[in-house]
Amino acid sequence: MKIIIDAMGGDHAPDEIVKGAVEASQEIDSKLILVGIETEVQKELAKYTYDKDKIEICHASEVIGMNESPAKALRQKKDSSIVVGSKMLKEGIGDAFVSAGSTGAVMASSLLKTGRIKGIKRPAIATVFPTLEEETLLLDMGANVDSKPEHLVQHALMGQIYAKNLLDKQNPTVGLLSIGEEEKKGNELTIETHKLLKEMDNINFVGNVEGRDIFTGEYDVILCEGFVGNVVLKTTEGLASALFKIIKREITATFLGKIGGLLLKPAFKRVAKKMDYTEYGGAPLLGIDGITIISHGSSNAKAIKNAIKNAEKGIKADLINLIKANIES
Repeated sequence: MKIIIDAMGGDHAPDEIVKGAVEASQEIDSKLILVGIETEVQKELAKYTYDKDKIEICHASEVIGMNESPAKALRQKKDSSIVVGSKMLKEGIGDAFVSAGSTGAVMASSLLKTGRIKGIKRPAIATVFPTLEEETLLLDMGANVDSKPEHLVQHALMGQIYAKNLLDKQNPTVGLLSIGEEEKKGNELTIETHKLLKEMDNINFVGNVEGRDIFTGEYDVILCEGFVGNVVLKTTEGLASALFKIIKREITATFLGKIGGLLLKPAFKRVAKKMDYTEYGGAPLLGIDGITIISHGSSNAKAIKNAIKNAEKGIKADLINLIKANIES
């Protein structure tokens, strides 16, 4: 097994990317291919002691910036780490591709260079959300902003396969995010999608769910189109950050609060760990004909390490062939 890593993607590349790769190499079986400007990647690798049989470098002379237009960048920077990595995945040089680079560029390169699984109309970004119980998988988180009902049905199927095989959910339940539990509530997209999902024998569809249900842990997979999903994701990130700041401010406002804060510190650490995106590493781009993990642009070494570990888990679960078999049937 080989995992291709975009060494130049993200706000902290290549230092944190290389560090995460080195740490991952000590915990997994796969060999790693770091794609990027060779001199810069080699400089970072020289800081660490690692098994040189498990990490190699593939030179890519260009870098796509986080704020560049994806379409323009792909046309002008054909030797960028993102484009080279996507092509390597397509050619079978590696079994998975991990990037913390521009989400739009990774999306576009994956579609153009790696390609979709036959039969998949639109890919979807799937994100794991912590809940009161276990994790819940939400998709799509922004790959598509104008989806059709048939796209969401395919996303439901892929999300169910991912939840079962990588999140260890037995017969995962699938809910459709809407403005009410009733079948007739929602916009045209959700109403039509609901009708289709009810007819699917191979999807464990349990009906509409509301925004407040996301964090209860009652549903294993929650389905929505990309515009809504991205709003949910960014709102959740902002709310979590604001709540931690408010709690910290109130605790440190008084002497008694500070004493109470010290007593509660272990509990706060456990909550922070559960809410920490670096624990999950990145979001799979489901529907691409090769395992592709998109990590947060601000990913540190820990996030990259966990993204690589999740990529290997997907390889071992034979995720792509599972999706292909279910789409064909």
